[in-house]
Amino acid sequence: MKQGKNQGADRVVRNTLVGNVLLSTFKLIAGILGRSAAMASDAVHSFSDVMADCIVLIGVRMANKESDRQHPYGHERMECVAGILLGFILFVVGGMIGWGGLGSILNGQYDGLAVPGLLALIAAVASIVIKEGMYRYTMAAAKRYGSVSLKASAWHHRSDALSSVGSFVGILGARMGLPVLDAAASVIICVLILKVAVDVFKEAVDKMLDTASDEETEEQIHTLALKQHDVKGVDAIRTRLFGDRIYVEVEIAMDGSLTLEEAHHVADHVHDAIEEQIPRVKHCMVHVNPVEKQPR
Repeated sequence: MKQGKNQGADRVVRNTLVGNVLLSTFKLIAGILGRSAAMASDAVHSFSDVMADCIVLIGVRMANKESDRQHPYGHERMECVAGILLGFILFVVGGMIGWGGLGSILNGQYDGLAVPGLLALIAAVASIVIKEGMYRYTMAAAKRYGSVSLKASAWHHRSDALSSVGSFVGILGARMGLPVLDAAASVIICVLILKVAVDVFKEAVDKMLDTASDEETEEQIHTLALKQHDVKGVDAIRTRLFGDRIYVEVEIAMDGSLTLEEAHHVADHVHDAIEEQIPRVKHCMVHVNPVEKQPR
């Protein structure tokens, strides 16, 4: 399972990395030849995706390293570190786009610019389609593998698609005699990107702080524990996120007359059922209480 996730996430990042390098180069050439400052700026934004993909690739590979003496619980939180870095990059990129657009509006710097060529407009359309495709491709993998860094990378692709929408509007507006549309679109795109940056950053930080898993997973743990023979009840369930994995502590109630060996055998069954049927669970600890004892 872990090896499959590692290879799958690695493949997704490598594919998008190659795509981003090719797309960024094309957009830069189109921006220069098409005399479009908006497309040239969009190309710089795309090159930030190349850096983001490199960060995710490093994060995914480090997160999937085996446990060692210095890190007995593994390295999964490196994905959270990658997510935090990407959230920061998104925030900076969004802020720069908005600051540039707002400055152009206030200073009237959009007047007297060269009219962009058709090549720049074509590049904007191609970028929107390709980057939206990358977003969907990466987000599907993020959900499949439960990866916060892949999710952050997916939103970075979406932010680039939004930036290209702004470039398209700006280039089209300039060709129609309304260059102010370029700057106005940049400000709107800035707000959208900043919102995504905050969400990505918050999710990564939550996973660094041992936040509890979702209620659906805890209900599944409760059900699996009760299904095991001789388990009379579930006194407590505690979960905490560790990167994209989950640590579980569960207290089960059993007949106090059972021998230690019998109780241990049942606890093993609970442990194995939870770890085998919920792949995101990295480790499950089971504590046994006699039925008549109240949970702590």
